[in-house]
Amino acid sequence: SPASPQVPVYDLLFGKGLKCGGRWKALARRHRARLEAELARLKVQQKVSRNEDLLAPAQAASPGASQVPRYVRVNTLKTCVDDVIDFFKRQGYSYLGKAASVEELRALSGKKFLLDLHLPELLVFPPQTDFHDNLLYTSGHIILQDKASCLPAFLLGPAAGSHVIDACAAPGNKTSHLAAILKNKGQIFAFDVDTKRLATMNTMLMRAGVTGFQLAQQDFLTVDPGDPKYGKVTYILLDPSCSGSGMVNRVPREEAAPSAERLQALAGFQRKVLSHALSFPALQRLVYSTCSLHREENEDVVQAVLQEQGSAFRLVNAFPSWPCRGLAAFPGAESCLRASPADTLTHGFFVAVLERCGEGAAAPSSLPAAAEENLQHGEGTEPGAAPKKRKRKKQRVK
Repeated sequence: SPASPQVPVYDLLFGKGLKCGGRWKALARRHRARLEAELARLKVQQKVSRNEDLLAPAQAASPGASQVPRYVRVNTLKTCVDDVIDFFKRQGYSYLGKAASVEELRALSGKKFLLDLHLPELLVFPPQTDFHDNLLYTSGHIILQDKASCLPAFLLGPAAGSHVIDACAAPGNKTSHLAAILKNKGQIFAFDVDTKRLATMNTMLMRAGVTGFQLAQQDFLTVDPGDPKYGKVTYILLDPSCSGSGMVNRVPREEAAPSAERLQALAGFQRKVLSHALSFPALQRLVYSTCSLHREENEDVVQAVLQEQGSAFRLVNAFPSWPCRGLAAFPGAESCLRASPADTLTHGFFVAVLERCGEGAAAPSSLPAAAEENLQHGEGTEPGAAPKKRKRKKQRVK
């Protein structure tokens, strides 16, 4: 969490110095000598000479932590895939075309990169490639976002012009992805309770060239579904607070797995917030996602809320070509997706797509319109082939 002392201590001892401010920075500075002495003692104990060697056990503990590639989402509000590929080529990277398998992603090394096999506009570089100082990142032309966290907006696939709610929005990567899918046409209502995270998110969305969004510091549970303001909301992305057990951390963590009580409390909140989201009158399609590995926060939440809804909503068989499916917790749970470092080379993640049934519902499909369009256009064309001419001239990357 942002208020954790572990991060400044890590930055001070292992990283590029302290990036944080406030009391943790002062504390870490004050105790620097003692912290460095403890670090030296630890290295003697562990019989290692380099700081990095102390991190190896943490990577062993979370399988694949060091194997997760660096994913780069091209921000199509500012540029296009071909221009970004050209830019990286000019920076000395070799482009290997579109990946044909997860194994190809696993084999990436050096200054080579691929177009992802599942998601459009996603480039894949070797693990730990750092782009934080890259011009494309600082100018908002690319977004550094794990592949699994690109799934929710992609699978929601709102049509341009739609009204969309991003219920628990900070830090904003998914919101900017939604805006790119909407082509900045339509309206995004984004909610989060944390003022600081919203301020950071606002900066990030402005940098990414996102328009047509309203940020509100509000608990989504207090948003009134009957408010005429949200009368045209047909899509909702719900990525609520969760245990975070799927996050691949490169920093040693002492936290144990969440207790049964904590999981039950989280699941209770998640069920409440999912039910609330489904009560928006014009809603047609909703994506529920977590970065958790626990069935209690994933399949069990979806099952409980679907039962409570009766036949109002159904689970969509999302992205049939995705290899990892939901756990067999209830009939149809395999319609959900899962992701993990070992199987999909991503953070651990869960995604379920729900669609309204009955009259007035959109035609059932296993993929959103935007995703189907992308896949159809992608078939039979060369990876990285020139896209169809766009009417509006894109800003070229210099």
